[in-house]
Amino acid sequence: MPRYAAIDIGSNSVRMLAAEVVPGSPARELATDREVTRLGASVFRQGRISEEAIAFVCQVLKRMVDAYSKLDVVGVRAVATSAVRDASNQAEFVERATAIIGAPVEIISGAEEARLIHLGVQARWPQPEETILIVDVGGGSAEFIVAENAEMKEGISRPLGAVRLNEVFLKTDPPSDVELTRLRKFIDDKFEPARERIAAYKFDRVIGTSATAAALVSAAHSIPRARREEADRVRANIGDLRKLYAQLAGSTLNERKKIGGLGPRRAEIIVAGASVFLRTLETLDQPAMYYCAAGVRDGIIADLAARGVGRERSRLTPSQLRVIEAMCRKYDVDLNNAKHASNIAAHLFDAMQPLHTLPPDIGRLLESAAYLHNVGHFISDTGHHKHSAYVVSSSDMPGYTDRERHIVALLCRYHRKSMPTPRHDLCRSLSADEKRIIQMMTPLLRLAIALDAGRAQKVQTVDMQVANVGVNVTVRGEGDYDLEIWAAERAADAFRQVYGIPMNIAKARK
Repeated sequence: MPRYAAIDIGSNSVRMLAAEVVPGSPARELATDREVTRLGASVFRQGRISEEAIAFVCQVLKRMVDAYSKLDVVGVRAVATSAVRDASNQAEFVERATAIIGAPVEIISGAEEARLIHLGVQARWPQPEETILIVDVGGGSAEFIVAENAEMKEGISRPLGAVRLNEVFLKTDPPSDVELTRLRKFIDDKFEPARERIAAYKFDRVIGTSATAAALVSAAHSIPRARREEADRVRANIGDLRKLYAQLAGSTLNERKKIGGLGPRRAEIIVAGASVFLRTLETLDQPAMYYCAAGVRDGIIADLAARGVGRERSRLTPSQLRVIEAMCRKYDVDLNNAKHASNIAAHLFDAMQPLHTLPPDIGRLLESAAYLHNVGHFISDTGHHKHSAYVVSSSDMPGYTDRERHIVALLCRYHRKSMPTPRHDLCRSLSADEKRIIQMMTPLLRLAIALDAGRAQKVQTVDMQVANVGVNVTVRGEGDYDLEIWAAERAADAFRQVYGIPMNIAKARK
């Protein structure tokens, strides 16, 4: 299963998430980190990121990179949002941050930020048949996102972040009535263009994201900050939020820090952030807000997975492909047939990843075996699978380690006839990990070969639906491909033997 890392460099904090993506299930969190940096404070005061802020953020990024570097992630995306968008020295910041991360830091637009937030919410809390409004109040901007039936209809970014508003409007402690009035008027003015675009929608629910939303819902329900995860999907009524806002706006900073659910740093900017959420609900006449723990990081992970980032690690490199094709030509293997089988094998490897859970690099070895399983015919048609193993294990294969070449040879050995067993001499020297690779990949290789049993490339697509009770394989092809279906059904026996669940093979309906 692919692993990804996401970094969100926001105006108030930097967040990192490393997760493993399992198709059909929520991403499995492997590592997470968050640090309040107030990156936007100097930007909103002076128009540029201070040297102290840059140095601190780079220090935080180094810590986060160290954490996910141990997890074998196949893709990383780092984004910077409102504060960096507005900073006059953004180029210097991006250059230094990119050097730390080792991957480009993208300054994303408000529209892209909204898209990622929407993806994150849908990945973490799917809303397949509802109309929802997502409100994300960050440090520098607020995003207002409308989604219908899980499709984003509107994604609007406005300069209504909590750090920005706090720096510009709230100078006294507690805030004065004049400051609060000016803040409210500014929020209403900046929200108006968004209101005009979204007011016609009828929402099933409003969902607040970001740490400010978490703090408000937690405080409204007396959920301690240490147990903030309990606030996920919890509803806060507008009446409770009004009372909470009045308490926050009338309190000093020290008093706010004592309110359950607020962290000491969040207490510094909570009045401005709470005002945005409350005015949004009031202006749109909405009765409540739910909190969702998803955010930009979750959206980045979902987006990387949807794009198949890192999938190239499971595919033959150009240099490996040249080696493999040269071997096929040397041993009179039909390249068209070999390539067709390898393409099917690669597809099966990806589709079956939730079950075999092997690293992406193993996909290259399966693909190699699909190309080379018939090289043994050059020696003899009788027992050619054994000859194929001998040819591969004895060949010079630049781009492959000895271990990798040995695994490819064993996959060729077991592409037909008996399954791997400890009594076979070739298996006795294998490590536990290597034995598992051979065991899990052998049924997939057999199925890929079976789906081109007639060697006429009749099978066009193979769709696999993985469930706990079995795997359903739907095959679509051209002409008469009954032979391929029959061969695949025989190969399914090996799959059931190894994976412990049945595999059902069927033709696609015309």
